[in-house]
Amino acid sequence: MPEHAPDNPRRDFLRKTLTLIPVVTVASTGLGFGAGQLSAAPVREPRVPATPPPSQYQPTFFTAEEWAFLQAAVSRIIPADDLGPGALEAGAAEFIDRQMNTPYATGAQWYMQGPFKADAAPELGYQLQLSPQQIYRLGIAAAQAWCKTTTGKTFDAQDSATRDHVLRKIESGEAVFEQVPAKVFFSLLVQNTREGFFCDPIHGGNRGMVGWTQIGFPGARADFMDWVERNEPYPFPAVSIRGERA
Repeated sequence: MPEHAPDNPRRDFLRKTLTLIPVVTVASTGLGFGAGQLSAAPVREPRVPATPPPSQYQPTFFTAEEWAFLQAAVSRIIPADDLGPGALEAGAAEFIDRQMNTPYATGAQWYMQGPFKADAAPELGYQLQLSPQQIYRLGIAAAQAWCKTTTGKTFDAQDSATRDHVLRKIESGEAVFEQVPAKVFFSLLVQNTREGFFCDPIHGGNRGMVGWTQIGFPGARADFMDWVERNEPYPFPAVSIRGERA
């Protein structure tokens, strides 16, 4: 989130997030399409999806204060705008809470032996002793404490402009956290918010398939690759693996 980000940055954010998805998807099928051919395809303006109804979901991992922070944060990372609902409306916070109850969140699927080097080069991968659960718990507590110290209010009590300012400080590391690097916390939060916005709805996020609709993804269908091979427009509406239509 650069200091001089535009007022409505979501179109650019989604574009940068997703430019490689069509290339990776097609390349993995072995069809041999080059990136140049894909970029030459006509670009269609996404439909503006309707706002999904409010969820009655109750978090099982996050405390009430943590949940308030998480919802406020995802609402600014991918905000609602003229393109349609944002990450909050799409259920990204619910997706993250559900993720915190999986082996991934406890680090069970990671190599968690030492030595641990917080200042290791990025190409060496993750080098900390903390699991995703710990990063969220420590990161949210540190972010809330930083907000209270600097503004007298918690993050979720701030207006949108102040929330954006705080997130920029966390992203840049200017907000110094003692128990977890601020940049690590921000990176995980953004990554999981993106995943929650674009995941299959069966995982709790992408409610109403708003994320898929905005990028023109037709959904998880067994016959999708047949239409890719024909190089024809896909004629069906978005659908999840549950068979739910947009």
